[in-house]
Amino acid sequence: MRRIMDLLAAIKREERKLERQLSKLQKQFDGLRAAAKALGSRTSKESLKSKSELCPLLQKQRFQRRQKRGGQNSEPRRTRRR
Repeated sequence: MRRIMDLLAAIKREERKLERQLSKLQKQFDGLRAAAKALGSRTSKESLKSKSELCPLLQKQRFQRRQKRGGQNSEPRRTRRR
């Protein structure tokens, strides 16, 4: 039982580490997108496409974190598509 708890703790530490890395990379990506937009290049349009692919993944990750915590708002937000 002790080993299982140690493994779970190690997994959680690794998860936090990866989330910090993801946050740093997202900030760098945002900076690059802003620079590309300022220069008026085509890459800014391509990066917007990439961000739209990232959004569902980020929402899923937030939802999973809320579920782990057992928060009241563990349901994902439903938005109406236009």
